[in-house]
Amino acid sequence: MARTLDGEETPPAPSSSDGTMTTSNSIAEPSDFREELPAPLRTLISLPKWTWLVAGLLLIGGTVPFGSIADVPESFNGGAQFSDWVTIVVDWLVVTGDPIFGAINVGLLRYLLLPLEKWLQSLPWWLVIVVVTVIAYRIVGTRFSFVAMALMLAVVVLGIFDPAMTTLALVIVATLLSVVLGVPAGILAARSDRFDTVLRPILDAMQTMPSFVYLIPVLMLFGLGKVPSVLVTFIYAVPPIIRLTNLGIRQVDSSVIEAAHAFGSTNTQLLYKVQIPLAMPTIMAGLNQTIMMALAMVVIAAIIGAKGLGVEVLNGIARLDVGRGLIGGIGIVVMAIILDRITQGFARSRQRESDH
Repeated sequence: MARTLDGEETPPAPSSSDGTMTTSNSIAEPSDFREELPAPLRTLISLPKWTWLVAGLLLIGGTVPFGSIADVPESFNGGAQFSDWVTIVVDWLVVTGDPIFGAINVGLLRYLLLPLEKWLQSLPWWLVIVVVTVIAYRIVGTRFSFVAMALMLAVVVLGIFDPAMTTLALVIVATLLSVVLGVPAGILAARSDRFDTVLRPILDAMQTMPSFVYLIPVLMLFGLGKVPSVLVTFIYAVPPIIRLTNLGIRQVDSSVIEAAHAFGSTNTQLLYKVQIPLAMPTIMAGLNQTIMMALAMVVIAAIIGAKGLGVEVLNGIARLDVGRGLIGGIGIVVMAIILDRITQGFARSRQRESDH
């Protein structure tokens, strides 16, 4: 018998020999038979019913002979008509839009691409290395500044400094066009769900369609040369900055927007003083991806007349010269590493500023 603080005695707790008080009162739950099955079988059993329906239909379609019913009717084959229609439209654009496309060609080439390329190639190689090293030191850090200097020295030693500057000019112009046209498109998509719905499949097509497909109309409209190379690179590289500008502005906290409206901010002030500064790290990530995708188009751009590092790779392929192709590839990789690290470092610095 146990005694409490008040002096009262309490009855002893029932021992295990007093009967099956706990076991007799408990109800045995039925065990799930699926727990005893192997893991692959449990996964198959847990699949939704519609997956079994799809699997059954595919099994029937692959085993049952349907004969001519399985063939696509000839009346459904409109590929030839669509191809003829596209050709007619492009031919009409070539004839009627020649003054417009000619003006674009001359404007980009004479006033933007050629002056930038000549200026970059006129810079002393040692000055370019110093500038790249200083930028890498201020934006990324000491360690990468030495890496950037070593990589630029490798470009000079390999004898591809001038082609690298030509490629850099093409990437800068294509990236500039992407920023000028892509950021406003992303802002408009963030402010209008209807425009975003229309724009999204277009961006999907621009990113997934093989670049050689839209080489054909660009060549017909602008001919061979540097300008069509820039435009093809622009088409391929602009979707990331549009998407991430849209995403960055949409991710701005609604409480911040409500506070800005409470203080009397107009829509323009809200955009330029609240949404864009807070979305800048995401926009910079889009810029980084745009630059990387522009560099990925260097070799294809060389096919339609752009010079630079892509020509080294093409010459290596044409002559089966592995060494020359590798040198051109090394130059592209060096530019990609330096531009990627610098833009990422700038994005991180803007992220720290926005956090404070």
